[in-house]
Amino acid sequence: MDRLQCMKVLVKVADAGSFADAARQLHISPPVVTRAVAFLEEVTGARLFLRSTRSVKLTAQGRHYVEDCRRILSDIDEAEASAGGSYATPSGMLTVTAPVLFGQYYVMPIVTAFLALHPAVTGRVLLFDRIVNLVEEGIDVAVRIGRLPDSSYNATKVGTVRRVVCGAPSYFERNGVPQTPADLVGHTIIANTGSSARLDWHFGLEGKFSPALHPRLFCNSVEASISAASSGWGLARALSYQVAKPIAEDRLRIILEDFEEEPLPIHVVHPEGRHVSAKTRAFVDFAVEQLRFR
Repeated sequence: MDRLQCMKVLVKVADAGSFADAARQLHISPPVVTRAVAFLEEVTGARLFLRSTRSVKLTAQGRHYVEDCRRILSDIDEAEASAGGSYATPSGMLTVTAPVLFGQYYVMPIVTAFLALHPAVTGRVLLFDRIVNLVEEGIDVAVRIGRLPDSSYNATKVGTVRRVVCGAPSYFERNGVPQTPADLVGHTIIANTGSSARLDWHFGLEGKFSPALHPRLFCNSVEASISAASSGWGLARALSYQVAKPIAEDRLRIILEDFEEEPLPIHVVHPEGRHVSAKTRAFVDFAVEQLRFR
């Protein structure tokens, strides 16, 4: 069987979550879809889908293989577009990743605005609070917060964010306002972490000072810790953009600003290669212009 055509079928099944729906969308028969997937499972020696009477789900090996297929098919589309003289026109699948809240607040509006300008581009946004490998996961552009390790990626700095300590006005009325980081020891602390280990909040431009804090509440979600702080329960630490709205609404107030660490840079990142696709080049230029702030 034609391997590239089988890859297209596989990706469509993964997107549709159904062999029958994939067949309808591709205008082929369900047995052809079944044979294509079976052929790729035989070639790879891996089971790509878990099938039941009600659902079709990718296996772990299947997820990795589908992402590889997406990247291969995208590269072929770009090569054909380049040979045909249409390489300068943004088209195809554009995959963008960013931290969860930053992606929701800032990146999603940029992606949708970009798609409105370029109808031949289809968008896919992956929001993770972890660093992902752009090449291995088939990602075109990433927005990253923090200092970048040495890599072969192209990176454009678009701004900075701060780590801030904040609490609700009602909390400070009851408990007073800490004047130095050492004063935090006597306050109710909300930790944004999945563990119950001792918390280190570093202060100073070199991040050398860290009071020994023992949180009363541990949250594995930034939104949950911000919500608890906004209710007046305790003090939380977050990135400045994460608390911009409750700060503007005076539901939270920032303290200890004179003791903050050096701000963290924000970069728009994309892999280097023999060529950069028109969609990636156009989106990076668009995103950099929209994201330059602070």
